Amino acid sequence: MTLDQSVWLLLVTAIILANVPWIFANRIFLFIQVKTKSFLVNFLEWLLYFILTGILAYLLENKSMGHVESQGWEFYAVTFFMFAIFAFPGFIYRYNLKKFIQTKKT
Repeated sequence: MTLDQSVWLLLVTAIILANVPWIFANRIFLFIQVKTKSFLVNFLEWLLYFILTGILAYLLENKSMGHVESQGWEFYAVTFFMFAIFAFPGFIYRYNLKKFIQTKKT
């Protein structure tokens, strides 16, 4: 896998995983069926997906480049907030748009 392919795979995966907790309001980790999820459960699921994305990034960098560069705290802060920005569409859908659509139907 080339470096360009690794970057695109990581970006697409990050965008999808950042939105999964917010879009699926009645599922935890896509497999566990629940009636509703609280904000805390959504946030913890989102945080776990952030960690999984980081592990995937580590593995892709190791595979495509052969080594992994060490990073400072700034890198992790930027990736955390970038993952939060990726989650923005799903968050808006879950807490704003979904209620607006439901009130328009009635």
